[in-house]
Amino acid sequence: MTSRWRCWMSMHGWFAVALTCVQPFVASNGWAAIERTEEAPLSEASDACITCHETATPGIVADWARSRHATVTPSAALAMPEMSRRVSNPDIPDSLSSIVVGCAECHLQRASAHADSYDHNGYLIHTVVTPMDCAACHPSEQGQYAQNLMSNAHVNLTNNDVYQQFMSATNDLVSWRHLELAGTAMDSATNNMSCYFCHGTKVTVDGFAERNTVFGAMTFPKLTGWPNRGVGRMNPDGTMGACTPCHARHQFSIEVARQPYTCSECHKGPDVPAYKIYSVSKHGNIYSSMRSTYDFSAVPWTVGEDFNAPTCAVCHVSLIQNTDGDIVARRTHQMNNRIDTRIFGLIYAHPHPRSPETWHIRNEAGLQLPTNFDGSFVSEALIDEQEQKRRRTEMQTVCRACHSRQWVDGHFRQFDHVNTVTNEQTKTATAIMGTVWQDGLAAGLATADNPFDEAIEKLWIEHWFFYANTVRLATAMAGADYGVFANGRFQLARNIQEMADYYRLLDRTRQTPLKGESPGR
Repeated sequence: MTSRWRCWMSMHGWFAVALTCVQPFVASNGWAAIERTEEAPLSEASDACITCHETATPGIVADWARSRHATVTPSAALAMPEMSRRVSNPDIPDSLSSIVVGCAECHLQRASAHADSYDHNGYLIHTVVTPMDCAACHPSEQGQYAQNLMSNAHVNLTNNDVYQQFMSATNDLVSWRHLELAGTAMDSATNNMSCYFCHGTKVTVDGFAERNTVFGAMTFPKLTGWPNRGVGRMNPDGTMGACTPCHARHQFSIEVARQPYTCSECHKGPDVPAYKIYSVSKHGNIYSSMRSTYDFSAVPWTVGEDFNAPTCAVCHVSLIQNTDGDIVARRTHQMNNRIDTRIFGLIYAHPHPRSPETWHIRNEAGLQLPTNFDGSFVSEALIDEQEQKRRRTEMQTVCRACHSRQWVDGHFRQFDHVNTVTNEQTKTATAIMGTVWQDGLAAGLATADNPFDEAIEKLWIEHWFFYANTVRLATAMAGADYGVFANGRFQLARNIQEMADYYRLLDRTRQTPLKGESPGR
């Protein structure tokens, strides 16, 4: 802490510190001063954190200093009109309500529940802040996120044998031995930096270790699976998920969360090319040209005033109102709450699962998939027509804030048609793959072998994981041209032909190809 700040504290007490708690280190380090919206006292514990961390990690302190957490107390946030309110707990604990949210208010929350808690300068703190910690002020958001496929992304990947085989075929180390390809299971560090980077790692405590710092020797937990900001991260307090993939540390701003760049970290492709499609869509065109006129901080977000073409958050998350003040869509952190059809990641487009714990689903073959290989649905595991209609109506209401009913209805007819067509094309590719397995020309499910690691199997994966996904997303996001030649319709047609040609080649030779062998060799 600066000597100037200590002087203020000793002469005038904590109330005076409330008026100046951020300005000294902001000004002394050349950071832009933040606007003080009210008298905002800082807790003694958070003050102690800043004393050291304005030197040790000045970037973190500067980021926090620009946040609403640093300037608005939870009680003041709760006093805002309901539509403008950014907290959802009507009974915020007294220990939190009258002070700003500083370091301690997050890193000391529920310390006994965190396996990564440790003594640090007289405070029991934890490194990994989780959605359950944020729930002290944001319980509705935490509850909604818990019902989200994203929050379950790690367990759905880890507990699904089909997905694990896919990950193995992608990440395993392959070597060439005695004219054969031999695979070695990939280490956890590689998996954590590939699939689990977005799905979320499992963060565990592997003991504690002492290390030297600028303030002397200190003891810290040794964390495996860390750092990670994956959406379904398994946290040391036993919870799932993370808020920071969207609300980046340590400012946690709604402005960052509303930008399409935030979603692009995981939704870039080729398996989920949502950001690329958005960038070349008319919506993305307007956003790129006009984003300087957008008000990304307004709550609620008024269509036609605060923005005039949607970002990802407009369609999927944010509280939207029209210029008359009528609610268009309520805020939700269950990202599929306005989506009736699941169009990427799996073999066929299908209604969304009822439960976010998709690894419990079993199809007719006993596989943990929501569809059968013939394209039929595991209906009991998926939302019914009534729920599909509710979700679609909510999404269409957002669309009609800018578009006519005729335009919106036409768009969704195109979307449904594309899902039907791409499912049929995928059914053809899957039928070819099934014939290859049946004829023993590739090892697969029937022989308890990995169905994703041979050359023709990889063609099959590309068919639905890249190409069909791209066509569906391109149509859904009004960027249909991207879905023609950029991993789209052309590739779907070519892929079916290549799979058929490769089958005929295998059939003529009646030899099972070497694993990893490419078509035409």
